[in-house]
Amino acid sequence: MDRNFNPVTDSKIKMLYIESIKQPDKLLYHASSLIKKGCRIAAIKAGSTDSGKRAASSHTGAIASSDSAVEALFRKAGIVRCFSREELTTVASIFTLNEVKGKNCAIITHAGGPAVMLADALSKGHLNVPNLEGPIANELKSKLYPGAAVGNPIDIIGTGTPEHLATVIDYCENKFDEVDLMMVIFGSPGVVNVYDAYEVLHKKMGQCKKPIFPILPSIVTAGPEVRSFIKKGHVNFSDEVTLGTALSRVLNTPTPASTDIQLYGVDVPEVRRIDQLPADGYLNPSQVRRLLGAANIPMVAEFTSDDKDEIIEFARKVKYPVVAKVVGPVHKSDIGGVALNIKYEEHLLFEFERMMRLPEVTSIMVQPMLKGTELFLGAKYEEKFGHVVLCGLGGIFVEVLKDVSYGLSPLSYDEAYSMIRSLRGYPIIKGTRGQKGIDEQQYADIIVRLSTLLRFATEIKEIDINPLLATDRGLFAVDARIRIEKK
Repeated sequence: MDRNFNPVTDSKIKMLYIESIKQPDKLLYHASSLIKKGCRIAAIKAGSTDSGKRAASSHTGAIASSDSAVEALFRKAGIVRCFSREELTTVASIFTLNEVKGKNCAIITHAGGPAVMLADALSKGHLNVPNLEGPIANELKSKLYPGAAVGNPIDIIGTGTPEHLATVIDYCENKFDEVDLMMVIFGSPGVVNVYDAYEVLHKKMGQCKKPIFPILPSIVTAGPEVRSFIKKGHVNFSDEVTLGTALSRVLNTPTPASTDIQLYGVDVPEVRRIDQLPADGYLNPSQVRRLLGAANIPMVAEFTSDDKDEIIEFARKVKYPVVAKVVGPVHKSDIGGVALNIKYEEHLLFEFERMMRLPEVTSIMVQPMLKGTELFLGAKYEEKFGHVVLCGLGGIFVEVLKDVSYGLSPLSYDEAYSMIRSLRGYPIIKGTRGQKGIDEQQYADIIVRLSTLLRFATEIKEIDINPLLATDRGLFAVDARIRIEKK
């Protein structure tokens, strides 16, 4: 498709059904190339396996799967991922209309129920249905029948005429700057000429720069009118929720990403000294600090020892309260190997002696107790694809809700910001209900640097930074695990 692409004779809409991806880099290269030539690509990837159900030793291992790699690859290439034939054809139909330049939707309707369901679908897909108010909205309301609503959805009511429909479209096109696209729901109310309403739609879709999505649900009772509309070269989205879901997929898919590697702040020669590490398996805390330090990923101050006097001396230096964790076992919390908010020397001594008696414990790590928002960052190596990077909020968001987004290493800053902003919990990151948000730029910095680290350390098969704590003084990796295989 890419090598033989003819912009004059070839369709610029590509629909793919894929069962296996044997050469991910080749797919990434040619899909990105086609999109840069003006094409739009939607694809179903069927037959995915869920390796995340296997026993895993970290959050990353439990969440990431071969399907996560597909998700990350499609996002990097700019391919809109679909999960059914209906969704695939709906996305392709969206591609036939003027390209959408924003996420602010105006819903124009004569029936309240479908408009409410459409607004719900758009909201779930992180699209906006902005409230329309003020002098311009009042002016529009004066031109409609009593009982009409203009707040958005704009309801011209069942007796609204084709002329009213034309007026509303003109206001959305020319006067409401906060509107990026229009979605028109018009069935067969039984009191107006449907042919005339669809003729208004036909003309306005040719005249308006803002895209208009026709939702003509009465494909039985207004069958001839709908067929006449389609024969004029249009598509019809007969179900408003299917359209809202598909449009969300389109608008939340990034453009093809740059494949340049961001080297700033990463000590590549130091990273490559990973080949000097002796054995496969999990790195010890000092090795983890060395690698993350080479990528300029800040870590909270810590000290590890099996000598209680040295532990006490470090705690005095960083000041209480502190956190104590066992070194050795992979799952610290499961065996009672983590003690938080230790405020006194006697308490620390008690925890030291208790933890050193736990099975497989070799030493104790102590860190200052920091307060902030818990974030999550991890990566897993997938054969052929490379490293899939995951980010999200920490704690319950990753453990229970699995609210994470995926990217394929190496990542650009645009990709990192897109990953952060696609999270359901993004309002918490941004700051909500009077709570201060986190430093989004530093979070993106750390994501990008981690992806660069992974590009030069393919021996890393799994990395888990949880939590990455966002404090008033910046972001710090509090706990990190790295598993390597040098085969």
